[in-house]
Amino acid sequence: MIRLPASLQRLALVALAAFTFAAPAADSSFQIPPTDDGLPGAGPIRRYDWFRKLWEERRSAWHQRLDQDQKALVFLGDSITQGWGDDFRKQFPGIKVANRGISGDTTRGVLIRLEQDVLALHPSGVVLLIGTNDLEEGADPETIAANLKLILAALKRHDPKMPVILNYVFPSSESKKRPADKIKKINQLYAAAVKGDPQVIPIETWILFANEHGDAKPDEFPDLLHPNDVGYHKWAAALRPILATLGFLDTEPDSFKLEPGFVSLFNGHDLSGWGFITNNFDGQSVSSDGRYVARLGRIIVLTPPEGRRVEQMWTTRSYPKDFILKLEFRSGVYADSGIFIRDPQLQCRDYILAGPYNQLKHYRPQEWNQIEVTVKGNVAHCVCNDEVLEEAMPVPASGPIGLEGDRGQMEYRRIRLKELP
Repeated sequence: MIRLPASLQRLALVALAAFTFAAPAADSSFQIPPTDDGLPGAGPIRRYDWFRKLWEERRSAWHQRLDQDQKALVFLGDSITQGWGDDFRKQFPGIKVANRGISGDTTRGVLIRLEQDVLALHPSGVVLLIGTNDLEEGADPETIAANLKLILAALKRHDPKMPVILNYVFPSSESKKRPADKIKKINQLYAAAVKGDPQVIPIETWILFANEHGDAKPDEFPDLLHPNDVGYHKWAAALRPILATLGFLDTEPDSFKLEPGFVSLFNGHDLSGWGFITNNFDGQSVSSDGRYVARLGRIIVLTPPEGRRVEQMWTTRSYPKDFILKLEFRSGVYADSGIFIRDPQLQCRDYILAGPYNQLKHYRPQEWNQIEVTVKGNVAHCVCNDEVLEEAMPVPASGPIGLEGDRGQMEYRRIRLKELP
């Protein structure tokens, strides 16, 4: 008799327990193929008895929901995705979502079931996390990345405009046969696979969760593989800014009212009053290079398909008088941006992960934070949520306000300025 490793025994019990009540009759057309002959991709396909049962039962149940789940935002993956549950722990209210995670699945397993489980839904988008189980089964990072490319190619063929959010493989542990160096290699290959592709938006979810050794943290991943409520909350928070940019969330205009004495530097619906050095974007909702987008009260600095690309957009007006500048920003995971004060740059980033102000106590990752800059003479005093960033940053006597794009996605809103007497 073959004895499963302890981690697989636990996974099997969790997976089977989810179907001990009212499990629908399995449909043999959703069984795992008995051999690898003629199947796409390469690498492991799990065929343990518990996995065969789970695969067939979940896929049969999904087939019964085919009409109901049309046009959903599909979450696709393995046990980490399945762990969201069908209600996604109520993290995405207002979004029609469909969970297509199967505990224990691999990249090749996803590739095999992609047509029936995902493409048949004509999804509005796909949130993909897959690859960790391949490592436990002995697959090398190159094979895993090759399967990812096939998955992405199939999604793109089905709908070349459908957004795909690619989560980098989460950290785990050597004790789970998922050492940090191999996970980092997978993620490097994933990044290379989607570089230059605007349809696929990668999220730095390995950096989000990894400790100083590159492994999962027990307070977020108690078994060093599956997130708990804390981990799922962080993952949901990482996704929300991207989902807002894609139009799944934050679909109403901002209702903010200016304080007395302040004037808005952004009208909320286009980039009038802003531009690059050689032109301006009056009346345009998108910059000439497509990097900056005005939408529903937000200036969005989009994730560059190249991975990193520095760009700077400026107000077309300069500000020689003393002033108070206020704005709010929401950063994607590990994003790097900046606010130019006449000319010098105040770093505006996902501070805790990307620095330089990584000791802030009031910074809210992937939520809205307020920057306030007071310029008097040639000195700027800069705070974030009332914590000092720069006590006295030297600035020139006059100049515009600017926003930088570098790495990841950054959003700005409520950009306003009051000139001082």
